[in-house]
Amino acid sequence: MRGGGRKLAWVLSTWFGCGCSPVAPGTAGAIGAIPLYLAAARGGRVGVAAAALATTFVGVWVASFVARELNVKDPQVIVIDEVAGMLVTMVPVHHVSWESLGLGFLLFRVLDATKPGPIRWLERLPGGWGVMMDDVAAGAVAATVLAVLGATGVLP
Repeated sequence: MRGGGRKLAWVLSTWFGCGCSPVAPGTAGAIGAIPLYLAAARGGRVGVAAAALATTFVGVWVASFVARELNVKDPQVIVIDEVAGMLVTMVPVHHVSWESLGLGFLLFRVLDATKPGPIRWLERLPGGWGVMMDDVAAGAVAATVLAVLGATGVLP
């Protein structure tokens, strides 16, 4: 990849520089996902799901490139995986609220940091798939919790 494609891969993989944060780049990436979530949520849950899917597939491509260029399996500077994970987390939310966003963020970050059971196993996938899919899985688990809370009336 040359020139503009290389720059685009770096900009997207670091999510516009969030991954360059000297402290907690993953958290910075998850926070950086919020504007995209708020924009996608205008299209309802379908809009959020479409953004999550697009971010995941673009993320596989750019994460593969940047990880290969750095010769590191999952460099901390790559945070597009956190963006995809946050979007997946928020798919079941019917009504955007700071409460649901805060809870989704907290659930996702705890699951992403601890990587229980099968979530950790996904890191073994090759290239960008290994970078992305553990975060997508953490987002799916967090989304399940939010869906249950929404169904029980705890969240609007």
